Amino acid sequence: MKSTGKLLTTFLMGAMRLQKKRAAVFCVILITGAVLMYNWTASESTVLDVQQRLDSMEKLVERSFQHLENSYSSVPYSLKEHRAGPQARNGCVCEGDPQGIKVPLADVLFSRVSAEELKFAFRPSELEEVKKRRQHEFNNLRKRTQSAADLLIVAKPNSPLQYPTQGVSVRPKKAVLIPGLALKQKSKSLYSVNLTAIMGTFDVSGVVNSVRVRGEGSSHIEISSRALPALNRQLQFITYTNTIFHPNTADVVQFGTDGFQAAFTIKIRHEVPPKLYDPGPSAEYNISSLVSIATKTFLRYDKLQDLIVSIRQFYPTVTIIIADDSEHPQPVTGPYIEHYTMPFGKGWFAGRNLAISQVTTKYVLWVDDDFIFTSNTKLEKMVEVLESTTLDLVGGAVREVTGYTATYRHTISSEDGGEEGDCLHMRRGYHHIIEGFPNCVVADAVINFFMAHTEKVRQVGFDPRLARVAHLEFFVDGLGSLHIGSCDDIIVSHASKIKGMLPWGQSKTDKEYSKFRYPAQSSTQNAMFYFKNHFKCMTSN
Repeated sequence: MKSTGKLLTTFLMGAMRLQKKRAAVFCVILITGAVLMYNWTASESTVLDVQQRLDSMEKLVERSFQHLENSYSSVPYSLKEHRAGPQARNGCVCEGDPQGIKVPLADVLFSRVSAEELKFAFRPSELEEVKKRRQHEFNNLRKRTQSAADLLIVAKPNSPLQYPTQGVSVRPKKAVLIPGLALKQKSKSLYSVNLTAIMGTFDVSGVVNSVRVRGEGSSHIEISSRALPALNRQLQFITYTNTIFHPNTADVVQFGTDGFQAAFTIKIRHEVPPKLYDPGPSAEYNISSLVSIATKTFLRYDKLQDLIVSIRQFYPTVTIIIADDSEHPQPVTGPYIEHYTMPFGKGWFAGRNLAISQVTTKYVLWVDDDFIFTSNTKLEKMVEVLESTTLDLVGGAVREVTGYTATYRHTISSEDGGEEGDCLHMRRGYHHIIEGFPNCVVADAVINFFMAHTEKVRQVGFDPRLARVAHLEFFVDGLGSLHIGSCDDIIVSHASKIKGMLPWGQSKTDKEYSKFRYPAQSSTQNAMFYFKNHFKCMTSN
């Protein structure tokens, strides 16, 4: 009996231990499964299409005014050729002036517009492949940069709907009260409106008696009431919450009532943090805390030293930043001088990028390494213009040893050309005089002596592929983002080139510099205009 009892006890204890093990294993499996399920669910819930969803938005907007295109198609009309522009010609064209009388210096004496087809920068055998690559990149760029805020929205006539036409903005995944919503209708038994969004949901921040709200927390909400004042009061509490994250886009909201439909956009974007530069105490105006001078040098250390000496005569403590891609760099030292060396022959625009990347002041002044400061080189005047206007960049004038002074003012514009690319037009001249500064005008490009907001220049940047000859290319890249001025009473002198132009007057350094500075004709600029900037042709004078 004792042995039997002992066996029974052993069996029961073993069974209990087995059950405990099974329970422990079950708990581990349960916990592991729960963790996996949570992670799977979390990952599933955050998988979103980061495309702009423009296609669906465009379809919604198109449906709202599709009938407008054919409403008056039976009414005859005729186009004014000189007013119709590219719409009548199915895209822009670049047309130059006809060839005039061939006389010496004709191009200098008579301003003639020339035209170029940029596709000829490529060999015929490679052009089709280049076109395909360009179109692919252009389409991808549009997907990244366009939003519903760029869509055309047409307001229908005599609508009883009141809504904000612009100015509504919400930060990503946040909520905003939609201002200005109202219904203006004649007396009827029941009033109702509805709102539909794509990238967010609607809710109400307050409840009004005798108003029915359906669809709170969804992308479609309906509000109805027998009392119009109550309905309009409820509309003052409608909120929009962005639910699909994007740092900078827009949603198209459809707003409707019986027989009427309207649409408006809500911008969805982070507020871009400002990048402010501290100019120091206002009581102590210090040009050195506001402006740095940047230049790019190559071989010409004698001219660079002349530039530095002239700067120090008027601005002894302004920082001078030098980018140098000489093969055998020589030391350039002194107070408030920063000398940065680069790989040999890296190039003109690469040097600009390097120099400007090191600027820590609000403004940067760009100068060539063979300029000479004089009493007319008033940096304070440039600062005054930039501080008093909305300009991002202001150019001065460069005076040659002959007395001729150049500002190199240009206007730049483009025309829509469709899939083949746009048309680029560059002309000498300017747009208008700046009020309060009679010697200053607004232009789109200026000479190689300019002061600018440091951050704006960095945003545009200088394409490092342009290594030897480049200038207007920077301003073409900045078209639409840089607001530019030019003042002809802020003057820097240009070191004399006469001696260096004479074969017997050139030093070994001059000859070496000329070999790099004036290379054989290249199609690089035209190829970049064609592919990078999506132009098909250009005109200039």
